[in-house]
Amino acid sequence: MNEKNKHTANIQAEALNDKLKNLPKQPGIYQFKNSLGKIIYVGKAINLRNRVRSYFQKRGPVDAKTKAMLTKITDVEIIVTDSEAEALILEDTLIKRLKPRYNIMLRDDKTYPYVKITNEDYPRISITRRIIRDGSKYIGPFTEVRKMRDMMKLVRTLFYIRSCDFNITTETIRNNKHKICLDYHINKCQAPCVGYVGKQEYNEGIKSAIQIINGKTDELEKQFTEKMKHYSELMEFEKAAQFRNKLLLLRNYNESQKIVTPDLIDRDVLGLARIDDSACTLILKIRDGKLIGNRHFIISNTLEHSDEKIIQSSLEKWYMENDFVPKEIFLPNAPEEQDFITDLLARKRGKSLKIIVPKLGDKKKLVNIASINAEYILREYHLALSKKEQTASRAVLSLQRDLRLPKPPLRIECFDNSHIQGSDYVSSMVVFIDGRPKKAYYRKYKIKTVGQNDDFAAMREVVRRRYTKTDDEKDKLPDLIIIDGGKGQLSSAVNILEELGLFDKVKIIGLAKRLEEVFIPGEKESLLLPRVSGSLRLIQHLRDEAHRFAITYHRELRKKRTLQTELTDIAGVGTKTAKKLLVRFGSLKKIKQLTLQELKKELNAQTAENVFNYFHGDANE
Repeated sequence: MNEKNKHTANIQAEALNDKLKNLPKQPGIYQFKNSLGKIIYVGKAINLRNRVRSYFQKRGPVDAKTKAMLTKITDVEIIVTDSEAEALILEDTLIKRLKPRYNIMLRDDKTYPYVKITNEDYPRISITRRIIRDGSKYIGPFTEVRKMRDMMKLVRTLFYIRSCDFNITTETIRNNKHKICLDYHINKCQAPCVGYVGKQEYNEGIKSAIQIINGKTDELEKQFTEKMKHYSELMEFEKAAQFRNKLLLLRNYNESQKIVTPDLIDRDVLGLARIDDSACTLILKIRDGKLIGNRHFIISNTLEHSDEKIIQSSLEKWYMENDFVPKEIFLPNAPEEQDFITDLLARKRGKSLKIIVPKLGDKKKLVNIASINAEYILREYHLALSKKEQTASRAVLSLQRDLRLPKPPLRIECFDNSHIQGSDYVSSMVVFIDGRPKKAYYRKYKIKTVGQNDDFAAMREVVRRRYTKTDDEKDKLPDLIIIDGGKGQLSSAVNILEELGLFDKVKIIGLAKRLEEVFIPGEKESLLLPRVSGSLRLIQHLRDEAHRFAITYHRELRKKRTLQTELTDIAGVGTKTAKKLLVRFGSLKKIKQLTLQELKKELNAQTAENVFNYFHGDANE
């Protein structure tokens, strides 16, 4: 490290120490940054001062991930929140948006549906995959869509929930704004739109429907039984028959649910499985002793994360999505921050709960069942990944054959330079995956070290910048690198790969523009691919896309430079004013032809004079 870098590091360390001394004791989130100002970790805390400072105190052994992270931290930023719950939500939001290197990233295989209960006088119940903060209540997510639809059918049959999208209020009922629809006549709705059922009675049905959706059916069975007996004693046999039929429907539905525990307690059971550097957590939802569904999360790059950390993150994710918190939670290991999660969930539930790590008996068997299912899902996930890797487009397979590559080049990166006589020197990198462009991975580079027309030096710079491994480098190495240029550019790129120790890990070729010749390192003769082959078309597509991307960036820089040198050199004219003039008059030529009086209509008097004098000397109006 040179003296300048040491000085910068010392300043950063002093600034970090000052921040650590003045941290507040409130709940909130903290963001660790590296020397480039990039956020590498986001965390939450009940007490920001104690939590953040604990990272920098001398303590016992820490895991490899934390040890590596600590060497990169040069700054910390905090956001204070009103509660731990708000901190948890904000942490989750920031992790999804920023994707910090040292955070665990949980993901699902798909978007699961929720049941939505609208916030209306006469609520509607529907299925949705989008959560909109409109005051509605969302229950879920549900992983077994068929069972969820059966449940929705039962709910509508038992409680006559309306399916229309009318905005029904006391005023619309009073003004007779709606007409009775077919659902009323076929006994699927009680017509709240015209006041045939009161608001209180309708909403009692909604409450009962929510019980079924949450898997709480035992209490409803008792209610239906009591009402059936009540109306029988009153000799109102028609009403008694209605509740008998409802009871039979509910019992048939309950029988389709798997009974897993005889104690009829609500609990969630979490299982964990790990294979290589990935993990899967699975939650079994048990309500009234019945298994009503499950949810799993896939976590990648887990080698440096403990079981306790993975379990903690899974619990936070799961209960952020769910309003219902059961009485008991069974886990294979205690979570990393058990006090935090217990306190948070108890407050969300409104009463105490138990987080249990069972060692023996039936409770341990439940955790084992969850873990076995998690392992099955994880193996299926790995199998799907391997099949995907083995699947390649015809053009990619043709390229593998024609270039004699050991495996299909599923990820290809192509580089190109662009400049005019050495000015505004830029390079581009485009990425194709399985033969198709992935624009999210494209990169553009402004050449920093080349001051003249030197394509070889420019290529060396951009290849070094792309493949020099940094802590924030997330892009994996490609299967094939294409250099748009002849032997000289190819040799320059090869030299850098050898310097970085990557030449044996990745294949690289050069493509000459004139005859579409392919140059391969170590081979004297160029390779001419068949003119009608898919492999040549794929390479040409990559080359043309890299050229287009580089030219576009070059034009942007040239336009910006022209704007800055021609107009923003004038006193009183900034970028915003320059853009305004160009938009108004269309070109610099027309701006130069304007009279002082015309300029004063667009600018203040002094700036107008400055612009006029810049183009016309000190000539008078």
